[in-house]
Amino acid sequence: LVLIDAGHGGHDPGAISPHGGMREKDITLSIARSIRDELVKSGRIRVALTRDTDRFLVLQDRYGIARKMKADLFISIHADSAENQTARGGSVYTLSEVASDREAQRLASRENKSDIINGVNLGGTNAEVSSILIDLTQRETMNVSANFAKLLMREAKPNLTLRGTAHRFASFIVLKAPDTPSVLFETGYLSNAEDAAFLSSGSGQRKVGQSVSSAVQAHFA
Repeated sequence: LVLIDAGHGGHDPGAISPHGGMREKDITLSIARSIRDELVKSGRIRVALTRDTDRFLVLQDRYGIARKMKADLFISIHADSAENQTARGGSVYTLSEVASDREAQRLASRENKSDIINGVNLGGTNAEVSSILIDLTQRETMNVSANFAKLLMREAKPNLTLRGTAHRFASFIVLKAPDTPSVLFETGYLSNAEDAAFLSSGSGQRKVGQSVSSAVQAHFA
């Protein structure tokens, strides 16, 4: 079972493109559906979405669904923005308590604040979350995640533009399920005109879907 997580949603639009005003929450949902369709078409993988409508989920709920469903793989879909509009290309993040560079840390810190609305932290830090942080010593899950990230980059390379250092590490909350291999796929930059056009097009979304589907099938093979 593969769980596809469309980032953002509801009152949290995510990044908003200066090129046409498209919202990250809409792009990620369209891409998540495209990935689902490609995986279902293969006939070999069961697939579920954390959300199939425009609704808000707190970050812990996203990986909580993966744990509850005993998913074998969790893929969170995003489309970032950058101050520099020439920045473009996809990248794949796996969990690290130490971010691989300053930009990865900035992005993780911004995404992790998605739960804080009007100054109220909806995520909380209860005993369950604390135990999950302790469980992060389970290195095997992190290794499987890193191996899948490499497969995803390999399969995506012919279909979409990737960043120079496409595999990155950050402490995203959605990657912290200790027993579910997890990646966060930043499919491109909505602040870049070419990326925004690609990610908002049906053909671009299909190419992302096909890339993820090929990587998933290679992973389980």
